Amino acid sequence: MKNKLFMVPVLLVGILVACSEMKTHPMDMSQAVQSASTKADHEALAKHYDEVADEMQAKVDEHKKLLADYHANSYKWGRQGPMFEEHCKMLINAYENAVAANRGMAEAHRAMAAQ
Repeated sequence: MKNKLFMVPVLLVGILVACSEMKTHPMDMSQAVQSASTKADHEALAKHYDEVADEMQAKVDEHKKLLADYHANSYKWGRQGPMFEEHCKMLINAYENAVAANRGMAEAHRAMAAQ
């Protein structure tokens, strides 16, 4: 029970750090999406979503390398090793979901640009 209570703040801090590293959107996305009407508008939005997906994919790759290091050198991490491993897996899953969502949005805007 004590380990589980300890993990909650650690995971929350990890999520906050990961989110704080993410760059803010260079444009007001809600305004850009609502006002997109031309082919160029939709292509610009598709490009933006692809760039965000690429950033998120880089995070996935980074955390997969960390996870491999945890597995290869688990003795270095002691009792906290499983916590780090679980944290890494959680972040990988979150970033993979973000990649998929952004790729989907990019494809949707490309389809709108083609119409």
